[in-house]
Amino acid sequence: MGEGKGSSLVHLLVIVLSLVAFGFSIAAERRRSTGELHTDAATNQTYCVYHSDAATGYGVGAFLFLLSSESLLMGVTRCMCLGRPLTPGGNRAWAIIYFLASWATFIVAEACLIAGAKKNAYHTQYRNMIYADNFSCESLRKGIFIAGAVFVVATMILNVYYYVYFTRATTQPAKKLNHAGSAVGMTGRVYGGES
Repeated sequence: MGEGKGSSLVHLLVIVLSLVAFGFSIAAERRRSTGELHTDAATNQTYCVYHSDAATGYGVGAFLFLLSSESLLMGVTRCMCLGRPLTPGGNRAWAIIYFLASWATFIVAEACLIAGAKKNAYHTQYRNMIYADNFSCESLRKGIFIAGAVFVVATMILNVYYYVYFTRATTQPAKKLNHAGSAVGMTGRVYGGES
């Protein structure tokens, strides 16, 4: 897609999908499961009962929306490797820098989201254990989903900049060298140029 409506639509979709992923990440952090100790009177066993498992679903949702955003952008730009070549210059350099940075933040965000969802799902299971003095109900550490949310926003910003510079590098014509008034001879001396 060239400049104009196509690029505006891609920008809009990337931003909306990323913001939905961000919202799910925040919701997952707020709905992390917590456990309470309960003792079975008949067997005298202590076990943990965990509350809602909603954070797991929110974490997976954030993972999928961010994946959709990244897949959309990489599909449109053909992962920068296939399709039209980029015009040499500053725009190509910035497109490559933003491409690599967005992939790095994307991988970290996805790792945080899926790890948080997995650990939250694990901690919603019952834990049958004999009572011990230092027994406590394990729960997902605070901040895993928040870290994912921060990297989701970073990925969104980097993707927007990557697409801007990618579009510029593919739509601008290559600059031709201007040799008007000068020529280089076989000896390397410049003839006809300014002294």
